[in-house]
Amino acid sequence: MKLKNFWILLFVVATLAAFAQEANKKKVFLLNIKSEITPATRRQMSQAFMEADSVKADVFLIHMNTYGGTVVDADSIRTRILQSKIPVYVFIDNNAASAGALISIACDGIYMRPGGSIGAATVVNQTGEAMPDKYQSYMRSTMRATAEAHGKDTTITAGGDTIVSWFRDPKIAEAMVDERIYIEGVSDSGRVLTFTPSEAMEHGFCEGTAETVDEVLQQVGINEYDLFEYEPTFIEKIIGFLVLPMISGLLIMAIIGGIYFEMQSPGIGFPLGIAILAALLYFMPLYLEGLAEHWEIALFIVGLILVAVEIFVIPGFGFAGAAGITFVFIGLVLSLIDNVNFDFEGVQLRGVGTAIATVVIGIFGGFILALYLGKRMFTAEHGMFKNFALNTVQQVNEGFVSVETKLFVLKGKKGFAQTVLRPGGKVNIEGEIYDAVAVTGFIDKDEEIVVTKVESMQLYVELDEE
Repeated sequence: MKLKNFWILLFVVATLAAFAQEANKKKVFLLNIKSEITPATRRQMSQAFMEADSVKADVFLIHMNTYGGTVVDADSIRTRILQSKIPVYVFIDNNAASAGALISIACDGIYMRPGGSIGAATVVNQTGEAMPDKYQSYMRSTMRATAEAHGKDTTITAGGDTIVSWFRDPKIAEAMVDERIYIEGVSDSGRVLTFTPSEAMEHGFCEGTAETVDEVLQQVGINEYDLFEYEPTFIEKIIGFLVLPMISGLLIMAIIGGIYFEMQSPGIGFPLGIAILAALLYFMPLYLEGLAEHWEIALFIVGLILVAVEIFVIPGFGFAGAAGITFVFIGLVLSLIDNVNFDFEGVQLRGVGTAIATVVIGIFGGFILALYLGKRMFTAEHGMFKNFALNTVQQVNEGFVSVETKLFVLKGKKGFAQTVLRPGGKVNIEGEIYDAVAVTGFIDKDEEIVVTKVESMQLYVELDEE
């Protein structure tokens, strides 16, 4: 009986010990930042913090290796770190330059791999040239404020002197941006400040060195832990794929081709649907990436409206059509460029050239694609959508008659507009009703017409001037 009680007691003690060990385990959430800081990085940081909250993480760890990125997104990330309710640490795996330095300084603890570096936070454009002083001024104040956010110790000596000791010296943080700042024993005037791990530790910008994430956590005081690592969502991967220049060009082809296809074969519907879907896939990722702004998307939409007005309302081709095409082109191009409203100061010329080339190739490719598919898909004999083409006629006084018609013999024939053509409508030729498209874009009802061409089982007519 005593032996039985002993085993029961031993089981209870072992169970309690296991629970205690599990309870002592910390939950660590890991986010990798190993590329340029972009709007995608900002979104991933936000999602990672939400996931960390959902698992009730005790520590948030950033594994970083970056040469920098956009200041706006880095500023948003550092604000999120400073507002975090759980401690945030960063493990700099070689590089934390520019925007990476700003994010690192916002963290509660900085750990670096031997041979790594932190600093060089001067704001530059895509060619590596320093931006004007208004950008540097903003970055200096942001770096300074981030360092100040970690607080300071104020002591009064016996002689009455006040000594302020910052956890991270704001002046040093500012010197990482501006080469004009001189700090005795720390930075030389004329050089932007960059620290090695030992220098960063000496001046309070690094808590220690480590080779692995596990070593970092041990220095933080965490030996037993469960690691949760952020993985980009499927949507994030899709966005990254859609913003590739080649994919953007293909989407432009689909937009232009779909619109042109629909105008050439009015009433079908699916080409217009493809164009709308392509436009959504084109603009939405660029909007989320911070490239396409509201007014740029609105410019594109206004351009389409003006083109539609020119085609369906105003006969001929004039100011509305030209303005519409211009607006569409500008809207597509600007959505690919990292401008801020009408400020193009930081935009690289090569990026503008790439954007223009992408749009131009996409537009011309869209027209070619529409013409090619029109002939392949709507041919009466073997086109996959041949049933959409006009293969029947309607007798004026006898109702519908299913009769195969040789439309090509109608070229040069005359008749009159049975309905208004804007540009699509119906015409009456020798007592038979046909679907037709006005080449001029607008023909009133009862006006005399002449068939000028037959293409892809579609009649094209103009006003008969004789």
